[in-house]
Amino acid sequence: MEYNGAAIVAMVGKNCVAIAADKRLGAQAMTVSTNFQKVFPMTDKTYIGLAGLATDVSTLHSKFRRKVTEYAMEENRTIEPKTFAHVVSATLYEKRFGPYFIEPVIAGLDANNEPFICSMDLIGCINFAKDFVVAGTASQNLYGMAESLWEPNLEPEELFEAVGQTLLNAVDRNAVSGWGGIVHVITPERIITRELKGRMD
Repeated sequence: MEYNGAAIVAMVGKNCVAIAADKRLGAQAMTVSTNFQKVFPMTDKTYIGLAGLATDVSTLHSKFRRKVTEYAMEENRTIEPKTFAHVVSATLYEKRFGPYFIEPVIAGLDANNEPFICSMDLIGCINFAKDFVVAGTASQNLYGMAESLWEPNLEPEELFEAVGQTLLNAVDRNAVSGWGGIVHVITPERIITRELKGRMD
């Protein structure tokens, strides 16, 4: 789980959610890439962050895209974030005896624009939350920062500031994650995506 390094955090705001991730891909202490995507859009209002082994990030992203497309074709509607979380959980649990080395974080708005976030362990045990969830090698640092900065009913701009500062300050104290970050704030009207500049060492 620690081989490639990662830091992912999702937070709930007032009728909005944010998900942020660092950009580093490493082979332990050696940096391989400084622009590695770890957060992916699954629907217009649902995003998934995949922390863990880079090969499994790529594999599961493709698998989840296919499952979301199949759901839309069979059900003739867009998958809800909570339903998608159970699809992810079932997919991981199928391989529990030889698991994918991935900790997913899901953030989105449901049909009523209610915020939804959750995280999972590598065999799909879901952790639902009303405030924030974290994953990756910097998870302990992220918890400390998120507990300090998160408040209920944050507006989109305030939420961006909170999640951005949480990510940047947490990865400064974790050697195998960092090199900047990306934040997606999901609101009922639009998705706000911004890149963060971090320390490059």
